[in-house]
Amino acid sequence: MLTKKLLKAFVLVLVDVAIIFGVYFLGMELIVRDNPYVGWTMISILAIMLAIKLPIYVFLKLYRFLFDHVGAAEFFRIIIAITLSNILIYLVLYLTRYAAIEWYVFFYSTPLEILSMAAVRFYRRITRRIIATTRIGIQSKYINTIIVGAGSAGKLAYDEIEKNNHLHNRVVLFLDDDPDKFRKEMNGVLIEGPVSKIPEFIDKYDVKEVIIAIANINKIRLSEIIETITSKSVKIKRLPLMLEDPLDNHRKIVDVKIEDLLNRGVIQLDNQGLEEFIAGKTVLVTGGGGSIGSELTEQILNYDPKTLIIFDIYENTTYETQVNLTKRIHAEHRDTELIVLIGSVYNDRRIEEVFERFHPQLVFHAAAYKHVPLMEDSAVEAVRTNILGTYNVARLADKYQVGKMILVSSDKAVRPTNVMGATKAACERIIQYFDSISPTHYAAVRFGNVLGSSGSVVPLFMKQIEDGGPITITHPDITRFFMTIPEAVSLILQSAVYAQGGEIFVLDMGEPVRIVDLANKMIRLSGLVPDRDIKIEFVGLRPGEKLYEELLLDVTKNIKTANDKIYIDHRKDICNVEEYMTLVKEKLDHADNDDMKKLVQNLITAYQIDNNHNHNHNNHDQESR
Repeated sequence: MLTKKLLKAFVLVLVDVAIIFGVYFLGMELIVRDNPYVGWTMISILAIMLAIKLPIYVFLKLYRFLFDHVGAAEFFRIIIAITLSNILIYLVLYLTRYAAIEWYVFFYSTPLEILSMAAVRFYRRITRRIIATTRIGIQSKYINTIIVGAGSAGKLAYDEIEKNNHLHNRVVLFLDDDPDKFRKEMNGVLIEGPVSKIPEFIDKYDVKEVIIAIANINKIRLSEIIETITSKSVKIKRLPLMLEDPLDNHRKIVDVKIEDLLNRGVIQLDNQGLEEFIAGKTVLVTGGGGSIGSELTEQILNYDPKTLIIFDIYENTTYETQVNLTKRIHAEHRDTELIVLIGSVYNDRRIEEVFERFHPQLVFHAAAYKHVPLMEDSAVEAVRTNILGTYNVARLADKYQVGKMILVSSDKAVRPTNVMGATKAACERIIQYFDSISPTHYAAVRFGNVLGSSGSVVPLFMKQIEDGGPITITHPDITRFFMTIPEAVSLILQSAVYAQGGEIFVLDMGEPVRIVDLANKMIRLSGLVPDRDIKIEFVGLRPGEKLYEELLLDVTKNIKTANDKIYIDHRKDICNVEEYMTLVKEKLDHADNDDMKKLVQNLITAYQIDNNHNHNHNNHDQESR
């Protein structure tokens, strides 16, 4: 690899030598009358030029350019290098009286040298631009593209397209809301507006892709623009928002995700309170390799715990989480000790080893089976992991004097119609029971579906779109509440700060989303047309599935917290769960699926068992949490 780089640099040096010889030999011949410098004298002058120019070019890194990514900065360096070297050459020749070359020779030759050297280094960009501009026919690989935003971020997106050989976009239009920019040009491309008219311009210019590039846009405005664009079946991309990574000076064009469309704005957190809550403490996250658990560990790391313990039964995702966190700890020079352990929370001896060895001060219990239809046929395992596992962790939190234990619960615990939701309701009872008998503060955080989690509708729909369809939905009117994983986890952490013991925190999930609308938007985000390119099929509700989820939040009844996205459900009557857990342990290895559901119903009397089994769940949309 090194040899190849040296060879490229050597060839470029030879090309520059040829340019220097050609430009200044031609300049002397054409500009200077009766040129006295011929033969070896002329060669010696050109040699002096090379001796001065080439070290300056090397110093200013003119031989380290990536031809696919040259831009204005590189062109500016070429101008500086050539101008500086020519001034030095003129002074050296004048002061040494070696040759009296008139200043106007350099004055006229310098622009030609700059253009020649720039053309060599920009040839790939120039070639791509010519091909993209003169492309003929619909078979061309170049895609008509609109950039939304005619400011600094729009320029950044345009430059990225020009530099990146893997992006086959042809920018046909900039769109902006600033009337002063309308009908003007940027980089030779027309600017139109306002952005609300983008569907018209998509049709007018036969656009297949839209890139949103507005530097200071907020998430709500981003969602509005994406909503407008999704009326047309075009691919949508964007630059990452500054608020997502304010330190990122090299933002690249990325695909728009469905999360961008549903986002409800930035969540305001008590960062000082979170810092005081977590910094310097030993924190245990059960299920730390899962969708919620891994995000919990990522956000907890932001607040510098002394020790962060991940405990999970599934090694693959846990290993991925370990790799990501280890990389961050080294890159950000953090002092947090990362401990990753494999095991199940229902194995009381294994989980006690963790408590006994590390004595965690904070516990976030995210380990659980959460998949609704799968648990309908595996009720024993749902009880083993969800109920017994939660009991084990709660009991040990009391025994080893943990400061706070926070249960990650589910909206499906409200008037459950499936065994997964019923086990989560039982977990909430266990948490409130231990809070009534222990100095440890116990609380639960209840929320709905999270976008992009394992087994949820978004990755399933994406896979079905990639396979060419159809997308399968249980019912045309089915609705669900959705929240992004980072949003849910940040509110879990904030709830943990508020927890004084026994609370069931309820997160504001916003407005319910029709699953069929979600599917249509995902199809259009892929640049396809619903029911033409990708069919949607309705396959019927599954066992334990509700058409409309329970409204999680009633602001007239729930208790408000300092955060407008977090409320507290009224306390339930505390029941003694010890006798029930004794019965669970006795029955666990002997009861069948239906018997176990009835056992869960003994504690959660609101649980309505659905006996209309349907085992064909393979292609249905799936719920999580």
